[in-house]
Amino acid sequence: MSKFLWHCLVSPTILVASGLMSWGAFAAEVGENGKDRGEEAIVIAQASDLGDTTTIDDLSQTATDSLDFSEIDQVTSVSQLRDVQPTDWAFQALQSLVERYGCIEGYPDRTYRGNRALTRYEFAAGLNSCLDRIQELIAALPQGVSREDLDRLQRLQEEFASELATLRGRVDALEARVNEVEANQFSTTTKLRGFVAFNVTTASIAGDNVKVEGFSGPPANAMRENGRPMVRRATSPNTTLSGLAWLTFNTSFSGRDSLVTKLVAGNGDSPINQLLSAGLYNTAGTPFFDQTAGVFANEVVLGELYYSFPVANNLRVTFGPRINWYLHFDFNPFTLPTTGANNFNAINSTTLTSTKRGAGAVVEWNISKNFEFRTGYLVENIEFIPGVRPAADPNRGLFNGADTITAELTFKPTSTANIRLLYQRSNLARNFRGQIAVQPILGVADDGFGGRVHDATADTFGVNFDWLITKGFGIFGRYYYSITNIDPINPTLSDGNINAQNIQAGLAFPDLAKKGALATLTFVIPFDVLEGRRFLVAGGGNGGTQYEIGATYFFPLSTNISIVPSLYVIGNINNFDDNPTVFVGNLQTQFRF
Repeated sequence: MSKFLWHCLVSPTILVASGLMSWGAFAAEVGENGKDRGEEAIVIAQASDLGDTTTIDDLSQTATDSLDFSEIDQVTSVSQLRDVQPTDWAFQALQSLVERYGCIEGYPDRTYRGNRALTRYEFAAGLNSCLDRIQELIAALPQGVSREDLDRLQRLQEEFASELATLRGRVDALEARVNEVEANQFSTTTKLRGFVAFNVTTASIAGDNVKVEGFSGPPANAMRENGRPMVRRATSPNTTLSGLAWLTFNTSFSGRDSLVTKLVAGNGDSPINQLLSAGLYNTAGTPFFDQTAGVFANEVVLGELYYSFPVANNLRVTFGPRINWYLHFDFNPFTLPTTGANNFNAINSTTLTSTKRGAGAVVEWNISKNFEFRTGYLVENIEFIPGVRPAADPNRGLFNGADTITAELTFKPTSTANIRLLYQRSNLARNFRGQIAVQPILGVADDGFGGRVHDATADTFGVNFDWLITKGFGIFGRYYYSITNIDPINPTLSDGNINAQNIQAGLAFPDLAKKGALATLTFVIPFDVLEGRRFLVAGGGNGGTQYEIGATYFFPLSTNISIVPSLYVIGNINNFDDNPTVFVGNLQTQFRF
């Protein structure tokens, strides 16, 4: 095949066919300039690898862009190309093209990169260069092209006729596939992504029962008996199988902006919820994907709806009626629910936030290589709470409570370490019982005597860090301190604060046993009440401190399918130090498309 390519450059007809067959000899690095111009050349060498592509974007990923010709230097001897060796199969052909015809060029670093894939643009450039040189050589001959050269070309053309015909058929088939995908793609501006999780979950008590304050709900239901929180006892629940699905539509009008519409549905009510006090639903040991997503099981709800766009190269704005707060704040790569520590108390600070999804805006500023700053104002618009939410309720609206202001500064001392400092100011709306039952409180608060309270305010301060020490080992953690002011409606009662802390420490093992896998070990104290337990009608327990130890292993079976076994051990559950230990096991199967 090398004989064919390098001896046929004097014939345009043979050269076109041979160039397509011998893409590797002409190949060169792809420059970013081609991408900026939007050129989408299809790589002939990749034709056999396109069986799994389903959209034009997939084909574009398989393709490569045009060559940046400004980066190429002329060479006069093959010895000037430091990555070409005499033992290379095409060495003699390349030597002929460089030294005899002078129509092959190299990169500024004196490399040829002969194993790179060839695009049509690269082929056209090489063909044009060689044809120009050959025409010069022919014109310089006293008698033009000899009969001997023409006979040689004829023999080569006949020898490789079948290969040329086969390659022509492959190119035609590839072009037909591209046309079919373009004609049947979902949208020219919108990409559809899907995520599905199946959960087998169990929760068991190392004893007969556990003490529980009220009923976890939802909604949370807590009350006092003779001035003290009502306490009941719960026994081990049964094992469950549930599922959750996300469909995300990502629309871009300029290539840099993003309109996100996310539909979600699920039917999970994790077994551990049967053992939790009021206000603690979907917290301790609850796998993140073991949930309903909406108010009711199997209900399709709008999970996210927002528009994000750049104002400058280092400044981005996101606004909309349902922004996911966690996509912008308190991020940690080792506690992402899809791949890392994956229960509700481990994926983020338990004291954040009452506006899990909210209406408003977020501004993100990449100050420098080492610093980022983010701030946002969101009004509660959570999809799994019934009724019209405050952001869309004319009785409350955007500026009358149930909102948070968040500011976060990220410092990156190295490329593998991040330290995030966060502050949040929250206005907390009371529930239908006149109680406060949202973060930063994990539980339910009243006036201390069973009476109603005013809407509350809270301040939360925290630090969140991650450090990938080696390629296979990292550490991470969080510390948050919250102050929630409780103001009784009864004028004879004084107000006061519920002060609490949240602590997390963890170890991460990326690529354990397989590339893309991630194992994590976590230790969490979700809600350690330091002051004001008298206001807690649920969540305060007897003054104990709940702690959780968790182990999760994300293992990708393929690009689209993963399994995630998890085990959580919960001590002093519900902040009762005399409660027995509770064990939660979860086996999750994830599908991505």
